[in-house]
Amino acid sequence: MSPVVGLPPEIADGSADAVADPVGKGESDDESISEWTITQDYFWPAVPEGAESATRNVKGKHHMSSLDEAIKQLLSIEGATGAAIVDYASGMALAQGGNPSFDLGIAAAGNSNVVRAKLATMSELGVTDEIDDILITLSSQYHLINVLNTQGSNGLFIYLVLSRTSANLALARHKLKAVSSQIAV
Repeated sequence: MSPVVGLPPEIADGSADAVADPVGKGESDDESISEWTITQDYFWPAVPEGAESATRNVKGKHHMSSLDEAIKQLLSIEGATGAAIVDYASGMALAQGGNPSFDLGIAAAGNSNVVRAKLATMSELGVTDEIDDILITLSSQYHLINVLNTQGSNGLFIYLVLSRTSANLALARHKLKAVSSQIAV
């Protein structure tokens, strides 16, 4: 069986205990896995109390094609150089695209820590609002983290990388909100 792209080698080759659980094969003749489950505790601490664990099964071409379409829409935003849809409990990118000059998979995992830390802080403070988005401004880029709060996408966030020289931040946030409202897993 081929390793699952994006998983650490010890998981992809099956040597880690019950972390990656392949439960089916794709509909094509190749041996790619179309359904798998990742447990969160192997990599990162638990999701803050009150937040739904986003560890889930991803199966079938319908989900991946809709996520891939969302990535295409995100990359069509003026100035976008990279985009990912990420499960913040596991840090795994469910879909990603673009070429932002760094590894989106590593960025997805790192930004999962940002989301979990903010949720934990909000919980400790008794803040009951939901996070709409988090903006990180770098000298040459904007990094937008849009936390998805709908029933079909709870536990996910969109990570969008924009060039500061060519992006219109207000318009990008508006378009990001429109795309995020359509995502369901």
